[in-house]
Amino acid sequence: MLSDSIIKELVQALGKENVIIEQEELAAYAYDATADISKVLPEVVVTPTSTEQVQEVVKIAARHRIPVSTRGSGTNLSGGTVPINKGIVMVMVKMNKILEIDAENLTATVQPGVIIQDLNDAVAQYGLIYPPDPGTVATATMGGSVAECSGGLRGLKYGVTKHYVMGLEVVLANGKVMRCGGKTVKNVTAYDMVKLFVGSEGTLGIITEIIVKLIPAPEARKSALAIFKSIDDAARAITGIISNKVIPATLEIMDNVTIKTVENYARVGLPTDAEAVLLIEVDGIPEVVEKEAEVVVRVCKENNGELKIAESAEERDELWQARRAALPALAQVSPTTVLEDATVPRSKIPDMLKALRDIADKYQLTIGTFGHAGDGNLHPTILTDENNKEEMERVHKAVDEIFDVALKLGGTLSGEHGVGIAKQKYLINEFGEAGVEALKAVKKALDPENILNPGKIVSL
Repeated sequence: MLSDSIIKELVQALGKENVIIEQEELAAYAYDATADISKVLPEVVVTPTSTEQVQEVVKIAARHRIPVSTRGSGTNLSGGTVPINKGIVMVMVKMNKILEIDAENLTATVQPGVIIQDLNDAVAQYGLIYPPDPGTVATATMGGSVAECSGGLRGLKYGVTKHYVMGLEVVLANGKVMRCGGKTVKNVTAYDMVKLFVGSEGTLGIITEIIVKLIPAPEARKSALAIFKSIDDAARAITGIISNKVIPATLEIMDNVTIKTVENYARVGLPTDAEAVLLIEVDGIPEVVEKEAEVVVRVCKENNGELKIAESAEERDELWQARRAALPALAQVSPTTVLEDATVPRSKIPDMLKALRDIADKYQLTIGTFGHAGDGNLHPTILTDENNKEEMERVHKAVDEIFDVALKLGGTLSGEHGVGIAKQKYLINEFGEAGVEALKAVKKALDPENILNPGKIVSL
């Protein structure tokens, strides 16, 4: 337990209103959105309101060698914010100001607690968008998104978070503040520290300010639902669209398990007899949108797909409501939802989908698959019950096999969910021994006392 004197130091630094020690409230910060992760209560939760307060917390933690786990809304799916070593949980949601929208330079400067959707609402009046679009866009914070390098529905055409972060303010493990990057389009001064901190999951420093790139909002867009009786036809349509030089803003897939579950949950008119559906959106200038939509229709029909084009904004919103409902719908089916993040080259999507079906049969599990098919980022979701020990043993074997297949197909352990605790044991399979040692060397260099989110990504 932290001593009363340490709690007193935190109260003096942040004010009593920003220090939580009541057991009932601490319990809310013992988990994130990840299933099958041990729940460990922090010893204290702090909610800083400024960079200076973050510095004070880190300095106190460094003096007493107390672990610090930083979190935003806790929507991450890798156990990245679970305080496995107890200590301090630092919640950044009170640092939620949009500090600047610079329409001339196409940038925005925000604090880490800003909700992604709130940023997009704010920049819309300038005709701009911030493209990263995770499924939890209405609740996820910018700081958490940067720390996890989240992706989302628009990743195929627009990329992921790391492609939009231009500059950062970071509190290091010694309590000092570092700034890296900025508003300039070109910046190759020394090591790319911005990219190093993006996706570092709070293990190298604590992000307190973010400069992001904005882009002009597309003039036009067209959305469609493509319905397939065969998941193999859907997979061939995915590769066919892209091989025809069309890069949709969004190209999502849902299999039959997911379709039925979402329709039961949201009642949006999905065809429950379909083996798979693709949700597709093309955007840009009107002439290009029409041309690309024609290609999408042709390719889907060539692969035995039935097309339904959204004719209004309301119909479009219904389509994307259905996709965003996939995870909450599946989560209601069973007590435990194990959501994975298997990502392969897009040409290997048919092989990965087949492997997922075989794994589900082999281990007698229900697996609903949805995800960002256009960029190869699938989310196989295992519906189970963590209280069923025998079934969970099968779940763990299935997860092992899912990642083994993904890597053999030339893929990666994570397309957007990070490593955290959940995927740490697989890291050596992707990086090799030398690669893992290099990761540990970076961690040791920036956090020699191992106080920043210890036990995540790599264990020292």
